[in-house]
Amino acid sequence: MDVFDLIVLGGGPAGYVAAERASEGGLRTALFEMSSLGGVCLNEGCIPTKAMLYSAKIYSGAAHGEPYGVRVERAALDHGLVLKRKNRVVKTLVSGVAAQMKAHGVTVVPSRAAVRGRAAQGFCVEAGGGEYSARRLLIATGSEPVVPPIPGVKEGLASGYVCTSREMLDLADVPKRLAIVGGGVIGLELAGYFNAAGSKVTVVEMLDKIAGPTEAEISGILLANMRKKGIEFRLGSKVEAILPGRGAQIAQIAQIAPAGGRAPGAGRAETLREGAVGQAGAAGQAAAQAEIVEADKVLLCIGRRPRLAGFGLENLGAAVERGAIATDSQLRTNIPDLYAAGDVNGKAMLAHTAYREAEAAVSHMLGRRDCMGYGAIPSVIYTTPEAACVGETPESARDKGLPFKTAKLSLRYAGRYVAEDEDGDGLCKILADERTGRLIGAHIVGSYASEIIVSAAMMIESRWAASELKKLVFPHPTVGEILRESLFAL
Repeated sequence: MDVFDLIVLGGGPAGYVAAERASEGGLRTALFEMSSLGGVCLNEGCIPTKAMLYSAKIYSGAAHGEPYGVRVERAALDHGLVLKRKNRVVKTLVSGVAAQMKAHGVTVVPSRAAVRGRAAQGFCVEAGGGEYSARRLLIATGSEPVVPPIPGVKEGLASGYVCTSREMLDLADVPKRLAIVGGGVIGLELAGYFNAAGSKVTVVEMLDKIAGPTEAEISGILLANMRKKGIEFRLGSKVEAILPGRGAQIAQIAQIAPAGGRAPGAGRAETLREGAVGQAGAAGQAAAQAEIVEADKVLLCIGRRPRLAGFGLENLGAAVERGAIATDSQLRTNIPDLYAAGDVNGKAMLAHTAYREAEAAVSHMLGRRDCMGYGAIPSVIYTTPEAACVGETPESARDKGLPFKTAKLSLRYAGRYVAEDEDGDGLCKILADERTGRLIGAHIVGSYASEIIVSAAMMIESRWAASELKKLVFPHPTVGEILRESLFAL
């Protein structure tokens, strides 16, 4: 049996960062990964989507560059070449993670691991025919797409006309019609790419807004911009069933409006026939409120859930809350020397959260004072325009009883923004605590939002009052200057 100081289950952002930091701290570490190093983020999430979205952005700039004095005859986006480049990017970064593990002396076991329990020597793990043990165990098994119990979904997945983001990122051909179930981050980003690539995209969202918890006004501006690009939205709508359609693998989404209401966009799509309603299992009286959305592909993007099954975790007795492993601010579970970091603990399913959680967990293992904070974690939607947020929204501040004041400014107050996007409708909104003057929230929609938001996160984390933050000097001209201007508008 191979004996280690730390065993890490999962080679995604939480797992490989934890392995690296632990090895740096002198812990003999083994990392188990049944697929590719880098996890969902690197192989089928953050990185491949950004590679594809950048190709779409370049294409859009060429195709619509005339107002900027750029004329390109018959610009085209070659989806096949986009995929080849995406795969090169992923391969390069996966190789980089592998090189880091080797450089830090981490033992990487490319196999599914199963925890058999805990003995005198520590946690016992089996993988690839071998046995391993360690005093400490970090669970970093990540998350998986939620597959909703909608009639027709399983059949559609089996037939190929329904897919998750994993399959969508390797789709060889651009579908003429794409229906996306879910208007959150993943759904919106893939809607942006496939719209640019030529698909007729329809997004179906149960809420009356897109982008989940994103601040309402920022969400509204993003929605308006995506609609301008030709992406259709059915908000406040429930997918009742996915039915096999007429012709070659055409899916039909039966969609029901809120009770007593009219289906959003009713009149612009084929009305659902009574027979189809019957197949969908809907009540006959709903026929007047329903419509069919026809698509060649249906993409499921209604969220992700912690991946707990198949690793023997039930043999440990770790507490689980709302489907996720419960952890404290040092990523400890209820079992001594057992930690959980990344999506598997359900705190904030973001790669950058996983990085920091991994560091906090390893710091505790090494006896260093450290803890995880979740109050200033940025979130970004990499559409065009980008949307980014950190901290409190007006709604969350009111729910917590926090007295606050807000300021909002058009990004047109930033000279560089006007120089690059003179017709843009970008916005920056910030919130400050009325009692202390400290910044508690920032929300931006517009170019470079993903890069600007980190400055706002540092402002919130530093807990400086706005009066002190105003003394910071921003380079000019930058779009990021909008943060300084917003502070003066408080």
